[in-house]
Amino acid sequence: MKISISGVRGIYGKDLSLKNVLEFCNNFSTLIESGKCVVGRDTRPTGKIILDNVCTALTQNGIDIYNLGMVPTPVVFREARRYGAGIMVTSSHNPIEWNGLKFILEGRGINEDELAIVKTKQIIKKEKFGKETLIESDYITEAAKIIGSVKNNPEVVVDVGGGAAKNTVPELLSKIGCTVKTINNDLDSSTSGPDPTTDSLSDLIKNTEKIGFAFDLDSDRMVIVSNKKKRSPDLTLGLGIVKAMQLGYKKFVLSVDSSIGIEKYIIAHGGEIWRSKVGEANVMQQILANNADAGGEGSSGGFILPEFTMCRDGILTSGLVASMLEQKEFQNAINIFKKYFQSRTKISIPVQYHDKAIERLKEKLCEHYELDLLDGIKIKINSDSWALIRRSNTEDVIRLSLESNNMDILKDKQREVTNLVNESYEEIK
Repeated sequence: MKISISGVRGIYGKDLSLKNVLEFCNNFSTLIESGKCVVGRDTRPTGKIILDNVCTALTQNGIDIYNLGMVPTPVVFREARRYGAGIMVTSSHNPIEWNGLKFILEGRGINEDELAIVKTKQIIKKEKFGKETLIESDYITEAAKIIGSVKNNPEVVVDVGGGAAKNTVPELLSKIGCTVKTINNDLDSSTSGPDPTTDSLSDLIKNTEKIGFAFDLDSDRMVIVSNKKKRSPDLTLGLGIVKAMQLGYKKFVLSVDSSIGIEKYIIAHGGEIWRSKVGEANVMQQILANNADAGGEGSSGGFILPEFTMCRDGILTSGLVASMLEQKEFQNAINIFKKYFQSRTKISIPVQYHDKAIERLKEKLCEHYELDLLDGIKIKINSDSWALIRRSNTEDVIRLSLESNNMDILKDKQREVTNLVNESYEEIK
């Protein structure tokens, strides 16, 4: 089981049990000052039974439940701002056998201090039972107001991936003026996996003439297909930033693993930028701390517009991107961002050795590179190239991310850093 500010995740029935669900939700209920909590789930087969137990744990502690049923994560985040708290039953892009819980307070993901409370047994004086109410969200109507109308009824293809996007995304895109075709509506027959950032998206590529959008199971991640090519998830964030700047926003937070091409675009167009640790909760904390307008993380194809939702919102982003299709700036931005190549891989090292391996690696690298230690180890190779080595927030692996505008440099440094990580592990195990 993986526990972080990104949520609780595990393989249901193996390292994530109903007892865990009840305990975490019991502890979280002590943080709910409003006495109200909105809940939802994605399409995972275990989602309904877990959601039922989430409701049980909260109502027995006197919390009133507002149940959205099967909905995307961004919808729960938006409604959690209204009700004061939220829990989404999902493990986002993890394999189907996984599931988990995302905890939300005042519309944002929990921070480290709040996570410590969720992880620690809390004793609660139970004075009354809460009640459960089924509700619907105005998400689509309000998102359409921000996006505006799309010109010339462009055809867009949506790869639902069998996930929670299957109702919300087609309805939103149709409402703003797109002609929408959907594929992979059902989880059992979906040909795409739960994570569009790593899936080949071959069916979406085959079905797309102009532009297609692929979503993960809870619809916070989104990846773009255009001109018969799957685009980097960084392009999703980049195009979200481009649209945000068109709308007048100037201050942005990017995770430390997001493309330097996006950073350069922001600066070149008169914007300000801050970097955060990886993870949407970390990005969101930096947005709030710096009173920034928007941000996100390129690795997950995640753009955040906090005035609407304080999480990665692939649904809203798909509409924002669709609104630019007839603009010259759309292709200009693609031409700028595609000059940068990214590589993101996992290195399997037993979790108990992660910290020591990274410390040993730091000793090896500090003599040869300028290091940024905000989140793991980030190496500045040159003004257009970097590498990042860090522990994953969502899986028990070490993540290696690299970017360069030169593919030869990227491949060379990937080999070098991968070898150094494995050497460091061998030396300390």
